[in-house]
Amino acid sequence: MTPRKPAAPPPAPPAPSREGATPAADKPAQPPVKTSSDGDVAAFIAKMKTLAPAKGDARGRLIFAMDATMSRAPTWDMALKLQGDMFSAVQEVGGLDVQLVYFRGMGECRASKWVSNPAALARLMTSVSCHGGLTQIGKVLSHALDECKKQKVNALVYVGDCMEEQVDRLCARAGELTLLGVPVFLFQEGDDSAARSAFRDIARLTKGAWCRFDRGSAKQLRELLTAVAVYAAGGRKALAALSAGRDGAGARLLLEQLGPAGR
Repeated sequence: MTPRKPAAPPPAPPAPSREGATPAADKPAQPPVKTSSDGDVAAFIAKMKTLAPAKGDARGRLIFAMDATMSRAPTWDMALKLQGDMFSAVQEVGGLDVQLVYFRGMGECRASKWVSNPAALARLMTSVSCHGGLTQIGKVLSHALDECKKQKVNALVYVGDCMEEQVDRLCARAGELTLLGVPVFLFQEGDDSAARSAFRDIARLTKGAWCRFDRGSAKQLRELLTAVAVYAAGGRKALAALSAGRDGAGARLLLEQLGPAGR
């Protein structure tokens, strides 16, 4: 009688197909501050460096947020005089749509419609008066996140003088904006230490910039706001072009804080 052959071992399970692998982008998102990586930042900076000036309907979008509590009344008037320069400087780059966001009083935080000319923004700003209250920077950052879900936002500008919120929560919101490629440019009036620390952290996390100004530095603020507007409209390439001009001090300062391309 012929002996029976031993049974063949069961086949090894097939190796997982690369096509069937779950893309990294589809994995459940982790807390934003922890998942923002150097790769995310490098990809964003590389994109901004090569971005061509906007043409046709491809306009930049900038959220212009201001603390409208009582201590800000004198600087609110100064910003009103300067905002027109933001628009005139970007016309050759491709144009810019701006949304005004402000907070004041007991929990009031409002956002305007998007406007594309200085006269419309001036009318919106002159309709607002400053009221006493605490800062609501967290609401500003959350609003920017909501706007990004509707359409790309190229930059967020914030002008304020103090910070009366939990900085960890603000940094968490800033981390989410980083993942969406939205740099935050913070302009601080005065030298409040809590505001300085928080604003620097938000700028660092979002790869934006922080600068101080006072009521006597209108020219500097004008140059800085113009530089951010040009950046929002035409990217880093347009900002570099502005920095080469006679009035490019603000652009040079922002480029210095943004760091080398590809950072």
